[in-house]
Amino acid sequence: MSDDKVFVDGMIVKRHERSPDFVIANLSLKCKELVAWMQQHHRDGWCNIQIKQSKGGKYYAELDTFVPSKREEYDNGMAQAKAAAEPAGYPTDLVPDDDIPF
Repeated sequence: MSDDKVFVDGMIVKRHERSPDFVIANLSLKCKELVAWMQQHHRDGWCNIQIKQSKGGKYYAELDTFVPSKREEYDNGMAQAKAAAEPAGYPTDLVPDDDIPF
């Protein structure tokens, strides 16, 4: 992961003071510029973008450059598999795994 910020070209993030609480932000997209930026920065057809707030209070869009390690991918896959295998509504926190004798 790089420490250099990669701002999203063709996307403006705004938050209006008088907007209702359920409106998080408004996005303005300059399509040609944004598409060119996405073609340059996508990974496997996806661009992960984070909406952040500057110290001055303005919102902005930044490319999420996080790349999970192989261990994180394995852990995430195992957690998803475990969640899929558990019946819905079945309590899983009754007995910790380390207390089971087998």
